[in-house]
Amino acid sequence: MAGRLEGKACVITGAGGGMGREAAVLFAAEGARVCAADVNLEAAEETAGLAGGEAFAVRANVAEEGDVEEMMRATAERFGGIDVLYNNAGISPDDDASVLDTSVEAWDRVQEVNTRGVFLCCKHGIPHLLVRGGGSVINVASFVAIVGAATSQISYTASKGAVLSMSRELAVQFARQGVRVNALCPGPVETPLLLNIFGDDPAALERRRVHWPTGRLARPREIVNAALFLASDESSYVNGATFLVDGGLTAAYVTPE
Repeated sequence: MAGRLEGKACVITGAGGGMGREAAVLFAAEGARVCAADVNLEAAEETAGLAGGEAFAVRANVAEEGDVEEMMRATAERFGGIDVLYNNAGISPDDDASVLDTSVEAWDRVQEVNTRGVFLCCKHGIPHLLVRGGGSVINVASFVAIVGAATSQISYTASKGAVLSMSRELAVQFARQGVRVNALCPGPVETPLLLNIFGDDPAALERRRVHWPTGRLARPREIVNAALFLASDESSYVNGATFLVDGGLTAAYVTPE
């Protein structure tokens, strides 16, 4: 039986680990031809090996226009075009904190990857989708684009809000040309980085857990399953959506005890 992405050429950024790697492996298993892109080429190559099939690795810093242009060109040349953009690359450094404490340098560093990177991937990727007569763009935003937090990451939060607004604009602009653009907004996800943070401060985990209706973090595959749906033709009428996968976090006022 054909996979849900059979024959589709997909560019996945931030594919060197975490949800990007999970997506590359899942998409390939569903028949996609995958470009696994990451600023760390060795990690991207490892992902491509895990994905198998026609997957290949590209080193790309999404904040560098030349890198993004070459990533798109190489994918289109190798696969004959591009059908799906999964703009997943992003950073969340420790020195991005309260507006009172975050330096301009830290602010700019996050914006360059998280906002400029999505802009560049759309700018240079969407023309390839238009040549194909349409396709799907999945921009990774976050639940923090919807709600605020006292544990501030001011630049990260602002960047994800920008991704959400950008996605809506592009969704409307290109809808009649067959290109769908959606913002995937994960809640807190069980990643090594987050687990390490909570491992050092169990009380911080418990303070947050009371706000999670499910009482747990998302598993990476649960987020990537949503991305698979958005990449597939099953979501052909889903466009301009704020696609929350947060276990009900943004819907909660008082959570179960």
